[in-house]
Amino acid sequence: MDDDEIWAAIDDQYRRTADLLERLTSKEWQHPSLCDGWTVRHVAAHLTLQQQGVRDVVAFMARHPELLRARSLNQTIHVSAVIQARLPTEQIIGRVRAMIGSRRHNVFVTRLETLSDILVHGQDIAVPLGADLEMPVPATVLAATRLWETRDSWLGRVFHKLPLDGYTLRATDTEWTRGDGPEVAGSIGALLLLVTGRTARLDELAGDGADRLRGEHSPA
Repeated sequence: MDDDEIWAAIDDQYRRTADLLERLTSKEWQHPSLCDGWTVRHVAAHLTLQQQGVRDVVAFMARHPELLRARSLNQTIHVSAVIQARLPTEQIIGRVRAMIGSRRHNVFVTRLETLSDILVHGQDIAVPLGADLEMPVPATVLAATRLWETRDSWLGRVFHKLPLDGYTLRATDTEWTRGDGPEVAGSIGALLLLVTGRTARLDELAGDGADRLRGEHSPA
């Protein structure tokens, strides 16, 4: 995928996610997401913070000094999501929609992290609600590849890390294979969630490796 195709995929997923958010009831906004300790509302609010440059970050922290007390990157991200979740529902949805067509991304990361974020966080919202939020295969392959390649870098620290280095991950709906060891086979979407430490679709995966992972990790 070239740059134009990547940004088109990001826009498409922002649009799909905003459409889903508009259909949710007040109760569903408070439903637990796939992110431990986060509600659907927290995840949606987090998505509104995907285009922050240095000045935006400094201004946000100046308005919310409680962020300075966070002891880790994950805690900082969580506190910022809680702060944004105070916005009215319509404003959260509006801010997600407003990012469509922009080519901005957060400071210190790339457009590939923006793509990964909107794909994965969209599933964080959709899966626990039993909602269907399609992830186009080419974009999902690119995100899974990026996440696999950066899983041991600081970029991977924001995810719960599953011990996947001793397994072969193989997509059954496209040509994508990573790792070496007992096989974990399934859709690229289910594998994308697995690479980010999410076991919610583990039951969809097949192979000796998948059986072993199910024995060690309960779907969540």
